[in-house]
Amino acid sequence: MSGVAITGVGMHPFGRFEGTTATEMGVTAVRAALAEAGIGPRDVEAAYCGTAYGGVASGHRVLSALAGTGIPIYDVEAGCASGGAALQLGAAAIAAGRHDRVLVFGIEKMPKGVIRSSFFAPWQESAGLNPAPAYFALRAQRLLAETGLTEDHLAAVVVKNRRHGVANPDAMFRKEVTAEEVRSSRRVCPPLTLFMLCSPNEGAAAVVLSRHGDGVRVAGVSLRSHLPGNVLGEESPLCGTDDTGVTPPTTLAAQDAYAQAGVGPEDLDVVECQDTDAARELLAWPELGLCEKGGQARLLADGDVVVGGRLPVNPSGGLLSKGEPLGASALGQVVELVRQLRGEAGARQVDGARIGLAHVIGRGANACVTILTR
Repeated sequence: MSGVAITGVGMHPFGRFEGTTATEMGVTAVRAALAEAGIGPRDVEAAYCGTAYGGVASGHRVLSALAGTGIPIYDVEAGCASGGAALQLGAAAIAAGRHDRVLVFGIEKMPKGVIRSSFFAPWQESAGLNPAPAYFALRAQRLLAETGLTEDHLAAVVVKNRRHGVANPDAMFRKEVTAEEVRSSRRVCPPLTLFMLCSPNEGAAAVVLSRHGDGVRVAGVSLRSHLPGNVLGEESPLCGTDDTGVTPPTTLAAQDAYAQAGVGPEDLDVVECQDTDAARELLAWPELGLCEKGGQARLLADGDVVVGGRLPVNPSGGLLSKGEPLGASALGQVVELVRQLRGEAGARQVDGARIGLAHVIGRGANACVTILTR
């Protein structure tokens, strides 16, 4: 993947925008990415659009508004990993020599309320086995029981990410919170309180990938699906099978991406990882090799994962600050890392950042890890 350069990035802020369509948000992000790359919509040879709720021909609608059709346009759905899957396809097309320049973007206008998914049968949703918040809470309960982590550690993740989000103009929530405010916010599904859950919302993000160009490069990107046997796997909630020794999809994707990039977790300077809820971020750290299982408390206590620490995680504020428009969230992470590696992140800048990792996981069944270098 070393031959794939990111020559332009663009964002439409994440939040709620009454009267603005997903297509219009996509146009904003795509225009910004094309302008930064110094090209027009007809200068790309293919386009890949990540979306879960956008409907038929979502990518086509965006490029139609820009008079950029006539090229292959692919819509890609992989839950929260939709944008990561689109990026992998676009980067692979360039690496294989099929195209010299492609556009990858993600758009979403999420329904209000808890995240719902047609992935689950009606009986599963009626029984409370849909992913949010019931499954998130079960997953969090298991994490606390197995590692000795507590609700205080969940609250610390929220405090960290909301503090980072203050400096991100593209974030939905830009106000610090205290641990007490997090713990005392409405209890949604124990142990998770309202502030421990991300907000489904709206937004768009775009990147231009090219065979030629200097600066930030895609060093590795891998999408992997789950292996059978996860006891709390979102692909079949509460299936009852012991998952001891079953490698999670995040680890499968991370190992593949590290191998492609020729780096390891010890080489990373900055990480953007999935935090649909506070427990999901803590689960990701050992899955990505950032610490051993149960080592999350030490990273929090030592300040390693805040901006200014040894390995800042979610300097953008994460989904807990930005909210999550599913199709755009992975590419929003990539935009953040590009800006970090260029030194353009302002008050949230990680000093000397040269290698960054982005991680998303959709439905527990699809994980994508992207490694960028400069």
